[in-house]
Amino acid sequence: MTTPRAAALSGVVFAVLFGATLLLIRTGMPGDVAELADWLSEERGAIVTATVLMPFAGISFLWFVGAVRDSFGRYEDRFFATVFLGSGVLFVAMLFVATAVAAALVASNEGVTDASAHAEVAKLGRNILVVASQTYGVRMAAVFMMSLATMWRKTGLMPRWLVAVSYLVALGLLAASDVSMWVAMAFPVWVLVVSGLILFRAGIFNSNRDSITA
Repeated sequence: MTTPRAAALSGVVFAVLFGATLLLIRTGMPGDVAELADWLSEERGAIVTATVLMPFAGISFLWFVGAVRDSFGRYEDRFFATVFLGSGVLFVAMLFVATAVAAALVASNEGVTDASAHAEVAKLGRNILVVASQTYGVRMAAVFMMSLATMWRKTGLMPRWLVAVSYLVALGLLAASDVSMWVAMAFPVWVLVVSGLILFRAGIFNSNRDSITA
């Protein structure tokens, strides 16, 4: 598989899996500590499914990062490439931490003997999950977008409208990641748009090459 198509397909897989995982874990999560135990019991299947999907989302994203970086070739800017790679790895690490905490919350909800003590544990776990995913993970995604957009702007490998949109979405994630979980959904949507554009361009390139060869 050629590098552009590998990047695009892995990006599509990540966008779908990450979006599904985010919805499975965060939808319906109560703010009231007293309701956490009921939520963990009622949504146990959804949370377990999310913990199974997240590793594959992370793998797909790392493949996306590697394939996109390879596309720069000799035009790669070492400074921004380092920021791009580091923020991508940290983003995946934060996602894995948040998902692991969610899995631990589900496991700790079984066979509870001390309800008050478990409520405090559940509150701590919930806060770690939210902070790791929204405060840190989403902001690392914003840095990833900004560094990649800067390399696109310097090399001209992507259209200017995508560079501008990437900067705007990244600034929105940096400023409003703690406001709502739905803000985080902008990142997989952005990856999906980038992947679609890469696939579109790869298709046109292959079509032109075939016509020239013929």
